[in-house]
Amino acid sequence: MKPQLVIMAAGLGSRFGGLKQMAPVDAQGHWIIDYSIFDAVRAGFDKIILIVKPENEQLFRDTLGRRIGSRANIEYVHQRPDLLPAGFTVPEGRVKPWGTAHAVLCAKDAITAPFSVINADDFYGKGAFETIYAYLTSDHPANEYAMVGYRVENTLTENGSVARGVCNLDENGQFLTGITERTRVEPREGGAAFTEDGGNTYTFLPAGTTVSMNFWGFPPEILKEFEDRFPVFLKENLPKNPLKCEYFLPLIPNQMIAEGKARVRVLPCREKWYGVTYQPDMPAFQAAIRRMQENGLYPENLWG
Repeated sequence: MKPQLVIMAAGLGSRFGGLKQMAPVDAQGHWIIDYSIFDAVRAGFDKIILIVKPENEQLFRDTLGRRIGSRANIEYVHQRPDLLPAGFTVPEGRVKPWGTAHAVLCAKDAITAPFSVINADDFYGKGAFETIYAYLTSDHPANEYAMVGYRVENTLTENGSVARGVCNLDENGQFLTGITERTRVEPREGGAAFTEDGGNTYTFLPAGTTVSMNFWGFPPEILKEFEDRFPVFLKENLPKNPLKCEYFLPLIPNQMIAEGKARVRVLPCREKWYGVTYQPDMPAFQAAIRRMQENGLYPENLWG
């Protein structure tokens, strides 16, 4: 079967100040997700699985769904905080979603083929979708997965810090040996730097350092690992942080690599990432979209 694309669109953009997935990024009113779906469809993806909050589904259908019409096969699934393993309940006062791995787990019944996962509020670039599609349709071992790796200097904003998964690679630079989440990464001359002590000290990341933007490729069989590891995560983390602990997607491949159960091939990507982490990011992103339209990379009306 043709690969499927899973888009995680259930989160709220707290730093951006609203539902940034639905902020228009061009004069035609397209969202970032429009561009991701457009790039995915022209790369060959057959089905788009959109993970949303239940209360937002109709809004997505009336706007994004109406624009796209029959040009892409979209299935909507819900991420709800009460979708938990047997024996677990939502802690009193918990409103935060359970994280990106939980989002994918909520879509397990809709995923029926090799699939890729992306964030709804990141612009990944045409080449990234072509690269992951080519991987998912190629021959590789059953326990080999893929991740699109970006150069850190191509993933930053001038308007504040960002969270990035800094990747450790094997000696040949082909496979992932682990990902370390850095929650405060900022641009620097010749690369970037991150801090873990509130800005008292920084560690430099040279240009070319590979980071994850949550662009993965998996077989559907990995969903059993997502499911089996979730109760273990909850037992360990709920007592420590019941209101905010999150089951993040990179945790699963990280654990499987450490256990020798899987390997993750890193697919190098030189695309420039764009996003709207902060409100001031929007004008620069809109200008970049205009340039890409003028250069013929995208039509002004994606779905016309």
